Amino acid sequence: MRRWIGFAPLIVLIGLGVLFAGYALKHDPHVQPHALVGKPVPAVVLPDLDTGAMVAIRNAPSGRPRLINFFASWCAPCRVEAPQLMALKAQGVTLVGVAYKDEPVRTQAFLAELGDPFAVKLADRNGRAGIEFGVTGVPETFLVGADGVILAKHSGPLTDADVQDMLAKLR
Repeated sequence: MRRWIGFAPLIVLIGLGVLFAGYALKHDPHVQPHALVGKPVPAVVLPDLDTGAMVAIRNAPSGRPRLINFFASWCAPCRVEAPQLMALKAQGVTLVGVAYKDEPVRTQAFLAELGDPFAVKLADRNGRAGIEFGVTGVPETFLVGADGVILAKHSGPLTDADVQDMLAKLR
């Protein structure tokens, strides 16, 4: 009987591990990875990458549909996505780029190397805009309607199918 008392702490730890695992794996319907969909673009002001002028992201550019793309020069999936963004630019899609937690010099070198698909380029050096948008990693892209309401969100590099799905929401 005394031997089992020695195993009591181990049994308690295993029980706590099972309990915590149960809570971690439980799906919470209130957690929404696309929480901003259906809401206006957050009121965030960022410096323009080229001029340094402060720009309200919700007005960059306003009055027409656009894609807001969070990217970074240090992001490998952003390199994979770059040709897709250039193709979108060639199709006349308005793209707003937000350089997330990146040095402006590195961002400019990244765009010079892979092409610059963005009508507007903003710098989010401290990641504050990313927090407001709920960015969990880059690249992330938001489809914004002409009225400034977020219609869709995509996490990860865009593919042709992803783009078609997002743009279909404009119709």
